[in-house]
Amino acid sequence: MNEPAPHHVLPRSDDGEQLELPVIWDAPTTAAVEVLHQGDISILGRMPYSSNATFLVRIDHATTPTAAIYKPERGERPLWDFPSGLYRREIAAFELSEALGWHVIPPTVEREGPYGVGSVQLFIDANFEEHYFTLVAEDRHHGDLRRICAFDLIANNTDRKSGHCLASRWGPIYGIDQGLCFASDFKLRTVIWDFGGEPFDDELGTAIGTAADPPAALAQWLRPDELSALAERAEWLAEFGKFPDDDGGRRWPWPLV
Repeated sequence: MNEPAPHHVLPRSDDGEQLELPVIWDAPTTAAVEVLHQGDISILGRMPYSSNATFLVRIDHATTPTAAIYKPERGERPLWDFPSGLYRREIAAFELSEALGWHVIPPTVEREGPYGVGSVQLFIDANFEEHYFTLVAEDRHHGDLRRICAFDLIANNTDRKSGHCLASRWGPIYGIDQGLCFASDFKLRTVIWDFGGEPFDDELGTAIGTAADPPAALAQWLRPDELSALAERAEWLAEFGKFPDDDGGRRWPWPLV
């Protein structure tokens, strides 16, 4: 379980050298969003092991260059159970996380990039030997991991692998790869089951309850039926009052990391 998640290996240059990141970012979310929206994008390399076209890019804006992840719509592989435009769900995930006050999804915006419109998300510089199964062993991470767990329950995440939990070098843990969220049919697949049976604390319970009235910003990115299903999940979860268990052991993604 301690091996790095392979899809987080950085691309290499033509001569085989691993690319260096432009910067480590730890500025406030509002500043990051401005940079992602307004900066000039240049591609550094394609992220290996990604099922869809995913690029490490450099964003140049004002002062310091910033690393980001660019996922163009035209690089998505068609799926039978999700419509095209998975990048829109990445943006919806960020908007939901911010509206709930959890800040567990990296800043993510819609941009026209070198390969067309898609999502541009702040790159999370992390120790990629760490992932959910190593992080959950330390109590100090449980606050962030509980919030990611609750987010996934509301967002109906079908692909929360262990390697999708990144402990940033500046502290917080972030969830990445939210393209397979927000389906109207219940499709939850996650590795985060360690908190099953625990009641929500007041902060989590209150935030979950507010999601029963989905943030207006989500209407730009999700269909009406998906918004209605999100509201129903949040309402049920708030009434249930605790983290559910996977009693059947069937709601796990594959591969796990």
